[in-house]
Amino acid sequence: MLVVSAQAVVLEGVGHASIYNEDLASARAEARNAAMRDLALQYESQVSTRDTMENGVLTESRMRLVSSAKARNVKIIDEHRTGDMLRVTVRGDISAGQGSCSGGEAGRLKKRVAVTGFPLLYPDQARVGRIDDAGEILPQRLQQGLRESGDLQVFSATSSRLFSDLLNAPTVQQGSNRLTNVIQVAREMGVQFVVTGVIRDVGVADPAAWGSSVLDKMQRGMGASDMRRRFAVDMVVLDGFSGSPVYQQRFEAAADWNAGPGSSTGFGSAGFRKTHYGEAVAGAISDMTQAVTEALACQPFMTRITRVDGQRVTLASGATAGLRPGDELHLYRSARYFDSLGGTPELSDSQMKVTLNNVHPDFSNGLMPQVGGQVNIQRDDIAIIW
Repeated sequence: MLVVSAQAVVLEGVGHASIYNEDLASARAEARNAAMRDLALQYESQVSTRDTMENGVLTESRMRLVSSAKARNVKIIDEHRTGDMLRVTVRGDISAGQGSCSGGEAGRLKKRVAVTGFPLLYPDQARVGRIDDAGEILPQRLQQGLRESGDLQVFSATSSRLFSDLLNAPTVQQGSNRLTNVIQVAREMGVQFVVTGVIRDVGVADPAAWGSSVLDKMQRGMGASDMRRRFAVDMVVLDGFSGSPVYQQRFEAAADWNAGPGSSTGFGSAGFRKTHYGEAVAGAISDMTQAVTEALACQPFMTRITRVDGQRVTLASGATAGLRPGDELHLYRSARYFDSLGGTPELSDSQMKVTLNNVHPDFSNGLMPQVGGQVNIQRDDIAIIW
């Protein structure tokens, strides 16, 4: 262990994965993720357990490892295959995270997230390897990673495109740093957050290296050609109630494009995943998945009020989000003003709580102390757990 700063250390982690149908790329990505977890758990972790009892009978028992470590500059330093088992060793700079939010009530709930399409800024770059489907396959792989994390409810909107100006997206926004179409997408899909972005670069370093002449083929065979390919994507996570960004970052990678003729037939093909470039892209997508999970971990859980009938309040979230009878949510009024109808709605604390007594998979309801009309709580207001 080498100390690189007062807070960071260099550690090595080991991960294992089984190889199915000779799909080495998928096994490598799985082993890398396992090694990353090993890194984090070595640095600092805590174990928590939760048991659920019904009528005196244990119906559920969960154990959860929560690590406050963050990894940077992670590289694969060793790879060894034994039969159908792959072992990967990684090395990275590990430091303390920005704090854990698992202690709050919102930490046990699954926030709803929609992932939209990631359009290509320069579609012509995708001709090499025929990866023009990257704008749909990348968010699909991101969705898969978020679902596997088990911390979020993930919805697909890969056919949606939020940006009209790809060159400046997602920095150019309307009004007060927001996107009105994000609010519309979030409302239609019933989600709290929207993840979107733009694929800025999938170009090869030297287009001439892919010529079909005998000389070009000889240079490639001798390693005299620059076969590197770039990958750069801007990702932004937006709040679905206001349209404001809560997280934004560019992810980049580069590796050799060593696909044989006709072996790559798309961004999600097995031939693509087996290239060095495909492996580098898989690592970047894994980093994107982790970034989304971390960015939303400390956000409160918010859901819309769909009905108010006297003291009874109905919410747009239920058991699939983790809500249970007896949960208490703070009620906030959502208001717009005539001089800024297109602006971000302002939330004001009503000083009221709703206590849930009836929870269904996708909705729930409960009672608040006063009649809704007396405290001006109505449909489209917000219920929050911090």
